[in-house]
Order: sequence, then C-alpha cells, then structure tokens
Amino acid sequence: MHKLIKKSIAKINLGLFITEKRDDGFHNLETIFYPINDLFDLITFEKSNEYTFSSNTDLKFDESNLVYRAVKSLEEETGKKLPASIYLEKKIPFGGGLGGGSSNAATTLMEMSKLYHLDLEEKILRRIALQLGSDVPYFLLSKPALAKGRGEILMPIDIKIKGIILIINPGIHISTKEAFSQIHPAKRSIQLSRLTENDEFNCVNAAERLSNDFEKYVFNKYPEISSIKAAMLEKGAKLASMSGTGSTVYGVFDSIHQAMLCSSDLPSHYKKFVSYDHG
Repeated sequence: MHKLIKKSIAKINLGLFITEKRDDGFHNLETIFYPINDLFDLITFEKSNEYTFSSNTDLKFDESNLVYRAVKSLEEETGKKLPASIYLEKKIPFGGGLGGGSSNAATTLMEMSKLYHLDLEEKILRRIALQLGSDVPYFLLSKPALAKGRGEILMPIDIKIKGIILIINPGIHISTKEAFSQIHPAKRSIQLSRLTENDEFNCVNAAERLSNDFEKYVFNKYPEISSIKAAMLEKGAKLASMSGTGSTVYGVFDSIHQAMLCSSDLPSHYKKFVSYDHG
C-alpha cells in the first residue's frame, strides 16, 4: 500500500452550550456533533522519499497547517520519519464552524498510520488528536455523538435527521479564540440526548430547546450572519442554527424545494451546500 485517498468530512453542531471555564484555560461544553457526509475535503497520501504538500488553497506545510502538525505528532510518537506526498483538495470553508481543519488532522492521523503500518492503539490516536485540537477526536469517530468536556468525551448516539440540510457560509472568518473570550459560561444540565425519538432527531422539539451560546456575540458583531438564520426560519426551516463558533449557518427543511427557495434568496457570493447524506 503506497497511496491512499480519503474523504475528510464536515460536521455541524446540534446545540452548543458552554458550561464552565476550566483551570487549564479551556472550556467545558455540551453539544451533539453531527456528520455531513457529502460535504468533504479530499486528501491524497502517497509514500515518498521527501515531504511534499500541495493544495487547491494557499495553505503552507508548517505549524499553521493541522495536516503538518498531525504528521509531526505521529513522528514524535513513533520516533520514525514519515515522508509523504500529500495533496489536499479543500471544499469545506475555512473558519466556518464546520470542523474542516480538525477533520483534516484526524484523517491524516488515521491514514498516515495505515500508510506506514504504525499499528497505534486507538487511545494513543485519541490522545494525539486532543493535543491537536478539541474537535479532532470527534473526527476519528465521525458518527453522531453527544460530546462533553472539551469535546473529547464522546458518546455515540444513533440518530438521523429527517429532511434536507441547507448549509450557508457567508465567507466571514470567526476567530475561535476571540469567540471563546466573549463567552460567559453557565452551569446547567442540558440533556441533549433526550431530543431523539425512535433514533430520529426531533427537530420541532429541538428548535424549542437548542441554542448556540456563540450566537449572541457573533450575531451582534456580524448581523449579516443573524440574517441568514432569520431567512431560513422565514422560509420554513424546522430548525436553524449557527454551527460551532460560526460563521456557517444551517437549516433543516422538509423538502429540497423549500431549501432551494431559501438558498436562491440569499446572496450569490455565499458558499451554499445542500446535504442529503448525513448522520
């Protein structure tokens, strides 16, 4: 095996509650991570005599790149050099709350481990993943999961959203660090797992109880993002929310017709995606 090509999928957050700030500077949270299987980056890994990285973006192969950091973390863990030619075809918007960079990091950990037959235990991969970022451990799983702690305490849940998910990204980059600095945690028991019925996510019930703690700050600073959510609800979305720290907003619609009507009413320069394959 000298070459691997792997999809690196996106996610959305079904609710995002920040419950407390920890002594280590991170925050504890509660959320449901939900995979969007048909929105993905594509990463090619090929054994090589030297490190090369290319992409359809201007990403560099340095500490700013989670793919680079994932490779270097594996090398530190194993004491081996892992030279490879890596190509990243980026489709998930940067800094949009869809987990693209975290997904790339997790995919790199898994596929480079396969490429070089590292045979690392799952707990070791999870530890490395958490060192790379709070969302990275989730993408080792990439199934619906209730998440707590920093996001690394994962409890898989067997749910499926019935409907079409419209995903809109206005191209506004939200600083995760800045967004967290504006949060005022509130201890509470959300019990997100109760929002399922017969393994199907109850959007009507969820719409009444779900919220994203980052929306208040982000919507105040960028009213344009708030307008996207309002447009989705006006056009019949059963549930609409910002994902993660933003700026992507998603809406759940009963039909493709409703979703496309909403999409067509929003500015043409927005990045738009309709998901059929999710959960």
